[in-house]
Amino acid sequence: MNPLKTFFNNFFAKKRIIGDDVQLNGLVKVDALVNRLISENKVPGLSIVVKKNGKTLYQKGVGYADLEKKVPIDAVNSIFRIASVSKPVAATALAQMVYDGLIDLDASFYKYVPYYPKKKWDFTIRQLASHTAGIRGYQGIEYGLNKPYSIKESIAIFKDDELLFEPGTDYLYNSFDWVLISLAMQEVSGIAFETYVKEKVLYPLQLRNTFTPSEVDSETLEFKEKVTKFYSKNRMGFREAMPVNNNFKLAGGGYLSTADDIAKLGQAYLDGKILDQYTLKEFLTSEKVAGGKTYYGLGWQVSTDNKGRPYYGHVGNGVGGYSNFYVYPEEQMVFVILSNCTNPNIQVALDEIIEAFFTQVKTTLIEA
Repeated sequence: MNPLKTFFNNFFAKKRIIGDDVQLNGLVKVDALVNRLISENKVPGLSIVVKKNGKTLYQKGVGYADLEKKVPIDAVNSIFRIASVSKPVAATALAQMVYDGLIDLDASFYKYVPYYPKKKWDFTIRQLASHTAGIRGYQGIEYGLNKPYSIKESIAIFKDDELLFEPGTDYLYNSFDWVLISLAMQEVSGIAFETYVKEKVLYPLQLRNTFTPSEVDSETLEFKEKVTKFYSKNRMGFREAMPVNNNFKLAGGGYLSTADDIAKLGQAYLDGKILDQYTLKEFLTSEKVAGGKTYYGLGWQVSTDNKGRPYYGHVGNGVGGYSNFYVYPEEQMVFVILSNCTNPNIQVALDEIIEAFFTQVKTTLIEA
């Protein structure tokens, strides 16, 4: 029997009866878990795409893109803030620049941005990309700034602060690292960072619904209707998130996209469409500090889940957006889940949804 055909047949099974209990199975269980997030007011809206062996197994939008107008989430077209899932997008562009010999990962950052204030220690592009350079994270209201900084202007926020530790001796996750990387990429290429990403990543991979905040603000009303409203949650329920301007931190957390586009990015990695294996290994291998893994590569989380399955991807949390993006190379699966709410505290539920797909895959392979 064809295993893939059997997978599709079993995936859409309705129920499995065990004694007096009804155990939800396959798509029904996933739907129940997804719909519960909406019915229990955990999130305003959610878009999910799951791929297996290059095929779309599941694509669903639930809840609302606009709560007041009752505009439903469109599984294909709704555009969300993807927060730190922007880092794999930026890392893909950086990998292209490394492949082309324009940037050396182990060269000093000052080679590309000599005007950045000198610190006690030198630091490299690799250390920035792996969050081992010692650059500080957000302080106070910096997480939600609403100022129209350019990338170059924005370094004024943190450029005069000292490094928190000697580069290479510790790990501190932050988005300012990627602000500096995007600045170096601009200086090397001679064009705007977002233009380079378009030319080297978005256009070649046909990611037609991935945009910068400034592009979204300047588009037509018809296009804007695809963009979800952005919410935060308090005890009283959902409210519109505070206004922010994420253009300066585009590489670290500023892009907007669809679940479908991000799934295409993940599939491109599985299909070997992203450069060569040597370059990719540089980005998709966990860095080490004091002999121990950081579980972070260069712009990618690189780890194993609680079942020991290796993956690479990223979780993102920003003002008005929460995102999960996982690529499982051994299982040839891609998971993308996007929400239009600031940190809705649903990660446990999202992990359960993802595990339901793996359970179905395992059951199908056994039966095949």
